[in-house]
Amino acid sequence: MNAAQIILAQIGGNVFARMTGAKNFVSGTNPNGTPYLMFSIPAASTTNKANRVCITLDASDTYTVTFQSLRSLKLKTISEVSGVYADQLRAVFTSATGLYTSLRG
Repeated sequence: MNAAQIILAQIGGNVFARMTGAKNFVSGTNPNGTPYLMFSIPAASTTNKANRVCITLDASDTYTVTFQSLRSLKLKTISEVSGVYADQLRAVFTSATGLYTSLRG
């Protein structure tokens, strides 16, 4: 498995995608060599009006989760949470967006 597949599995995989409406998954590597997973979510469903999320694996083996809004070709960062451990990804996502990542809440 590559890093993006691992990130997706840690946040909930296919159940996460169905529960949140996440789609357009893109994986890549930042110029500094850190892998990331980016995807879109329906902004109408979120409390913070984010419609893009980027989860980046940091050198410290934690994640930085960035919530963004893309409107009229303008990308605006709404919030960013650094130092997130894998087991905290779902809680950070739910706290920022109001969307549950599984039926267990």
